[in-house]
Amino acid sequence: MQVRNRGRNRAFTLVEILIVVVILGILAAIVVPQFTNAANDARGGNVTTQLQTLNNQTELFAARNNGEYPDFDADGWGDDATAGTMIGDDYLKTAPSNPAWNPDDNGGALATTVETVGAGVFGSVTSAWVFNTDTNTLYASYYDEVNGVITTTATD
Repeated sequence: MQVRNRGRNRAFTLVEILIVVVILGILAAIVVPQFTNAANDARGGNVTTQLQTLNNQTELFAARNNGEYPDFDADGWGDDATAGTMIGDDYLKTAPSNPAWNPDDNGGALATTVETVGAGVFGSVTSAWVFNTDTNTLYASYYDEVNGVITTTATD
């Protein structure tokens, strides 16, 4: 006697489909955080590069101006019409933007804001960039220079 398969379709069972969905969910949970870290690492690298360039340009400014550093308090980064500033005198084309800065979290202040600070200060909650007059060095707020990562506090 021969048994016939009468029109029964071969398909995946509900259990098999659920197993595949669970496996895909586990893989997604492992992979997605790695992409998030890669984006933060890239932003951190961007800040590092900008800081190197900006500090080189402030040193060049001082060398051309008898050891005087830019007066960020007077005019921020400056503009083409203002003498003795960073913008327009072959130092910077435009005001740099700090990728670690979020205006929504910082009272709407632009990512290009800069202020002058004294000894021991390396960040600000009101300015994206700070120029430390003790070390004559620019720092990026919300950026940990030692570890090269974006932080959640302005003074790391």
